[in-house]
Amino acid sequence: MSSQSIDEFKQEVRGWVEENLPADLRVGNRRNLPKASLGKWVKALVSRGWITPQWPIEYGGGGLDRKHAAALMGELKTVRAPIVSSFGTSMLGPTLLEFGTEAQKQEFLPPIARHEVRWCQGYSEPGSGSDLASLQTRAVLEGDEYVVTGQKIWTTGADAADWIFCLVRTDPDAPKHDGISFILFPMHQPGVEVSPLKLIDGSADFSQVFFDGARAQAKHVIGPVNGGWTVAKKLLQHERSNDGGSEGGLTGAMKETLADLVKREVGVENGVLADAALRQRLAGQELEERALRLTMRRAMEEARASQTGRDIGSLGKYRWANMVKNGQDIAMLALGAQGLGWSGPGFEETQLERTRAWLMTRADSIWGGTNEVQLNVIAKRVLQIPE
Repeated sequence: MSSQSIDEFKQEVRGWVEENLPADLRVGNRRNLPKASLGKWVKALVSRGWITPQWPIEYGGGGLDRKHAAALMGELKTVRAPIVSSFGTSMLGPTLLEFGTEAQKQEFLPPIARHEVRWCQGYSEPGSGSDLASLQTRAVLEGDEYVVTGQKIWTTGADAADWIFCLVRTDPDAPKHDGISFILFPMHQPGVEVSPLKLIDGSADFSQVFFDGARAQAKHVIGPVNGGWTVAKKLLQHERSNDGGSEGGLTGAMKETLADLVKREVGVENGVLADAALRQRLAGQELEERALRLTMRRAMEEARASQTGRDIGSLGKYRWANMVKNGQDIAMLALGAQGLGWSGPGFEETQLERTRAWLMTRADSIWGGTNEVQLNVIAKRVLQIPE
């Protein structure tokens, strides 16, 4: 596949998309997409390995090189095709490729690439958010299994997840960073209780998760026992780099672009937006998106070249969070009173979606590491400022 020129490959992708992408899915990633059409689209992507296009073919991936994978994503975004992504594809999978044993890769990566297993992330605890290494969830070895006891919070998708990748304390006497292990175990078992948390936009994507004697196989520890902090940090780099490269977040994308919304709401005079202040803010937003996209692309290229001295994943997460919040602020300014609806007559569906999206972006500078934490990481790891 990668022996094709980029132009030839793009042409092939366009033809394939026309044959396989249902018309009712050309609206980006949104809630409540038609299930039948989405199932057909996922099946088509799986057949080519294009849910994980850069993963090796033997693990269910597409085997594409970076340039061809970027060309694929560009073509899919051009037609606003839903991008099938998950914790498995964006965080756990890349981490397993680096730290997993061959047996672990063979067991877990193909189901992720086929979009068959839903994963959630067990990191934060009620008393361990920004200071994640202070986590208290315990895992005690009994034979060939660990018995897990404790609590996680802000666990996205836990109510629908099949498995969890979880940070647990396996040596309570070691320094806090040294006694942590990274382990995988199923959610559907005795000793696991999930309690959804209702959010500001009315959804309940986050949950509390309680473990009371849950079982995890010892063979599912990723990396060395008590060496999970290194694995955990690498996964966070994948998470933050993914956020920073998402150009405003594909999940929950609207039916129309921000620029289209502003043009519709404020009007155009002499070929430019009628509202000069919004025109300036929108132009700044588009420049920020482009700069962030190029910065994160450079970071990924440096990582592939093993130039790992500059960890700018936190920079990406910090700028992405502010950029997404600013974008939704612009949308609210353009909508005026029509952006203040919650339900009932007088508001269009897209306006209600924007209101909820604006509310949810208030959390973007908190989850995945607060802006303050990201700035500390940037100071230490990127700028190398002494403490």
